[in-house]
Amino acid sequence: MRTQMTAQVKSVAGALGAYEQAWDTIQWHHAKMYVRRLQIRIAKAYREGKPGKVKALQWLLTHSQSAKLLAVKRVTENRGANTPGVDKVVWRTAKQKMKAVSTLKRRGYQPQPLRRIYIPKKQAGKLRPLSIPTMQCRAQQALYLLALEPIVETIADKNAYGFRPYRSTADAIERCFKVLARKSSAQYIFEGDIQSCFDEISHPWLLSNIPMDKAMLAKWLKTGYMENEVLFPTNGGVPQGGLISPALLTITLSGLETLLERITTKRDRVHLCTYADDFIITGVTSEVLEKTVRPALDSFLSERGLALSPTKTRVTHIKEGFDFLGVNIRKYKGKLLCRPSKGNIKTFLLDLRHTIKSNATAKTENLIYVLNPKIRGWANYHSHICAKATFAKVDAYIFGTVNQHPIGTT
Repeated sequence: MRTQMTAQVKSVAGALGAYEQAWDTIQWHHAKMYVRRLQIRIAKAYREGKPGKVKALQWLLTHSQSAKLLAVKRVTENRGANTPGVDKVVWRTAKQKMKAVSTLKRRGYQPQPLRRIYIPKKQAGKLRPLSIPTMQCRAQQALYLLALEPIVETIADKNAYGFRPYRSTADAIERCFKVLARKSSAQYIFEGDIQSCFDEISHPWLLSNIPMDKAMLAKWLKTGYMENEVLFPTNGGVPQGGLISPALLTITLSGLETLLERITTKRDRVHLCTYADDFIITGVTSEVLEKTVRPALDSFLSERGLALSPTKTRVTHIKEGFDFLGVNIRKYKGKLLCRPSKGNIKTFLLDLRHTIKSNATAKTENLIYVLNPKIRGWANYHSHICAKATFAKVDAYIFGTVNQHPIGTT
């Protein structure tokens, strides 16, 4: 098998010189198998406490032809594949992709500034900064992410669900149900939200604690961003829009679950559920959460340059309920209910209303074509919770809104 893999890599390398091999004839399963074996060896070496071997295996992976092919494939097939960076370059053709593979070299690599844009946040009138790397930088990040992912999965908290393969918001809500549904379950919830999480992570902490090529990481952290044709420096945080940023955030927040287990007892019924920078912590009393958990949490985050959001962080009783990942969770007459949150419903209905109004002259089938993915996506998101009554209300709203704004005929 090793001989076959070597032959495959050599054949691909030879084709790169003339850019003759068709992109769709590459045997992707061989490339994935090769990278997967290296990732398993990296994870094993990390668990065994062999940093030298980890570094050697990561170097081997990031310099392999298979990993470079997969990196280019990832950035040219994801949702942002047609979004250029400051150089306005997009890789579309097979020739461009094959040529891009040959440019993924560590020596001489210098990242270009990020392209800064703003997207609306859930809060009305507020915008979230999004920094878009060039295709070249995205591919480099995808390449080094392949070497970092096995370590992320090794050290990530057991109940962290954001930016993890084979995990979703549904798993996070299930975790909440398991730790809150019983009669003996904790009654208080610490709703945590980290203020400007991506933008405030300490660069020194990242460079000291992220087990990857430090020189490459430093370049991405200090690359700066362009806004209105002006270059701004980046002195802290990781860019929202970078492929490697979610992995960096996951490692940054890893260890929180272990900390909570160390400072509390089973009687305190302290349980953690994390999704990206949002999390909840359960506790038997509000005193446990305020006097034991919060000080330790503040210290943990401070080391990483982070702090809790004063407006979004609070302690709530389960009977009052709380919103988490678009779901309202509360106990009513001893029964735990998980339903779509009011804010989530409002945002969804406003989006539908705007879509219907902006397509007032569209043909019926065209409007249906636009609405169906939105409705289907929202319904699938809430399909695992108590949403039957909400679905009926949303259905009636859509029907009423369409009648208020007559559309074109077929």
